[in-house]
Amino acid sequence: MNRVRLWPHAVLIFLGVAIVAAGAVLLWQKYEQTASAKNVPNAARIERVDGQVAVNHSLDSNSNQEWLAASMNAPVSVGDRLYTQANSRTDIAFTGRNFATVDPNTSLDILDLTNQRTHVALREGSALFDVGSLASGQLFEVATPCGAVDLRQPGMYRVALDDNGNATVTAFSGQVQVVGQAGTGTINKGEELTIPCGSGAGSASISRVDYDQAGTYLDGYYRHRYPQTYDGRYRSYYTYLEDPNYYDPYNRYNSYRYVSEYMPGLYDLDDYGDWRYLNDYGYAWQPRVDTGWAPYEYGYWTMDYPYGLTWVSTEPWGYAPYHYGRWTYLSNQWFWIPESTSAYPTYSPALTAFIPLGDSSIGWVPLGPGDPYTSWYYDPYWQPVYYASSPVVVERLVNVYVPNAVTVIPIQDFGQVVDPRIITRVDAQTIVKYKPVLDPLAVASLRQAAFRTRELEQRVAVSEVVKQRINNKTVITAAAPAAPPFKRDLAKALKVEQASGQARNQKLKLNDQRAATTQPAQPQAPIQAPNVAAEQARERQMAELAREAARGDRNARQQMHELRKAQVKAEVQDRRSTRSTQPAQGERVGQPVKNQPAVPKKPEMRNVQPPAVRHAPQSERLRPQPNPAAKPRVEFKGPPVKTQPQAQPQPQAVPRSQPKVEQPKGGGAPAAKTGGPPAAKGARKKP
Repeated sequence: MNRVRLWPHAVLIFLGVAIVAAGAVLLWQKYEQTASAKNVPNAARIERVDGQVAVNHSLDSNSNQEWLAASMNAPVSVGDRLYTQANSRTDIAFTGRNFATVDPNTSLDILDLTNQRTHVALREGSALFDVGSLASGQLFEVATPCGAVDLRQPGMYRVALDDNGNATVTAFSGQVQVVGQAGTGTINKGEELTIPCGSGAGSASISRVDYDQAGTYLDGYYRHRYPQTYDGRYRSYYTYLEDPNYYDPYNRYNSYRYVSEYMPGLYDLDDYGDWRYLNDYGYAWQPRVDTGWAPYEYGYWTMDYPYGLTWVSTEPWGYAPYHYGRWTYLSNQWFWIPESTSAYPTYSPALTAFIPLGDSSIGWVPLGPGDPYTSWYYDPYWQPVYYASSPVVVERLVNVYVPNAVTVIPIQDFGQVVDPRIITRVDAQTIVKYKPVLDPLAVASLRQAAFRTRELEQRVAVSEVVKQRINNKTVITAAAPAAPPFKRDLAKALKVEQASGQARNQKLKLNDQRAATTQPAQPQAPIQAPNVAAEQARERQMAELAREAARGDRNARQQMHELRKAQVKAEVQDRRSTRSTQPAQGERVGQPVKNQPAVPKKPEMRNVQPPAVRHAPQSERLRPQPNPAAKPRVEFKGPPVKTQPQAQPQPQAVPRSQPKVEQPKGGGAPAAKTGGPPAAKGARKKP
């Protein structure tokens, strides 16, 4: 009888425990979903496209079998794959100081991209990695089929895979650790390491770089990247070794004073705008544009997993101001307000609010300072996962009442390059009757229009043979592969394997050919018997100071300048003391060491002369597109004319009693507004 009476109580207790457990699970799932959103990686910028370059969004289940045409200012992030066709190449900016130039017939995948890790995979071809900033504890690794290439210091590196199954790593400056399948080896500046792919495929070899080839290669790279300021000094590899940071954009462009160096696309801002001091905001960037211009008008919308609807600008400077910071309108002028230099910038696909104007039109407006916003990404079913616990409700937007701020176009034209002729200007009193949204996929009409943008993407024909090679080739990493919240099995999907513990701990057996390689001249003090330990210690100190300076530490920035001045002074004194022993200009420096066995000739590093204009015009879109005034084309048909880079103005803080918009002291008169609506940009074709 007592046993029977216990049943109701036991049932109630069981139900109560089940309810509590279910609630705990739901809370955990909600917390887990929100917390995981904080691990979403940033995006890199496609800076330039020469020829035909294809992008594959491998994580997007709806389009992962397609290769699309890459375009300037388009973002690429974790899971995206790039392939350059013959006679084509592309430039990628991972941050404001770390870049890659991808050579023809090359496959490059993005494995991870956060503030602590830059992780890519090179499956075939070659690429140059220009690493200007790499603080202690940060990772920059290139995974290859032959092993992991860990770039340990800021420097210039080339990684190449040949048809014979070998990988060659060249350190023009800096230091590299290579973890191959047979062990681990390290090279320093001026050295090359060649490792075979596969166990038992042969021994690795180390040699010195050919100084003539190195100078020719670096000269071509700097002409390509800095056509307006490069003076040809790096035709001599000796000159590069003496001062490899001469063209570091951090030291030459004012924009790095006001924006975090982690943000891609900074050095373009100096060429196309000016920095002004604004009360209540600090320093802001003003683009040189025509009257009537507004942000988010020159470009197009595209879908990018996992970020969603993404703005791609056709303006040459149009990356950083459209994915970071806010826009404000003062004194009849638009200004971009960047994020604080002390905070790590968070990438957004577009900082706009969308305004659904019925079923026939769609509008958008740039977010201003103070407008609510929270970042999110989408799961495989295109449902948003927010950084915060819930989506933000937009009640009022500061730029709605600004003239021409709201761009309204017919919904059937959404996804094409915006044509100024189809833009409708709607008065603010009408706009405020509609409820703006931050997530365009939350509105049925906008969601349909967003997914239709995929139909307008230009497809690129990548041969089945190339696809099979890329898809089936496994790459080796030293660091554990990333597992982003939206693709936990990324390593498996992209065929990424971590090197064994034995390979990481075992020293690589090397065939040392450095003694048999042409040596540099010994009388030169900077190259003769360098104090490697002291140089490495100084480079580490500079990297740490650069990191602190990027956070806004003025003392760190001052220490960096003092260290550079001391280094330059010491180098000048060394050159003066050894000038009498220098060989005549044009004389062959160094001779092969006698009685050494012949060394097989290494494959030559090809120096393909690129067009001099940094941003090549695109030609994929159907609608005519205005184009900001392009920089003058510079042709290098002979020895380049040496020009000194113009000194940058040094803005100073303006007291609060000054007018609202001020020119920084010492900066001279404001630059004349040029540019504005550019010429036709090309077409976005239907498949």
